[in-house]
Amino acid sequence: MKPEDTETDAHRAQLRAYRALAPSARVALAAQMSDDARSTTRGGIRARNPDYSASEVELALRRLLLGDDLFRAAWPDRPLLTP
Repeated sequence: MKPEDTETDAHRAQLRAYRALAPSARVALAAQMSDDARSTTRGGIRARNPDYSASEVELALRRLLLGDDLFRAAWPDRPLLTP
């Protein structure tokens, strides 16, 4: 699926580059992209909730990633912090 903010030719070139990677490099890239997305999300949580501690930011991130039901099942005694 082509992102709306990416030109078609650029998207095709990006896909070719991904497909040319060795499987281990694809896994490493996926892990890095996941880490980057989480880091960006943490920054957004901090910006919206500057009073949160580091552990509260992590709890808000987990709530966002897992949804309320799974978060509550995993951490029943933790507050549902606003991401």
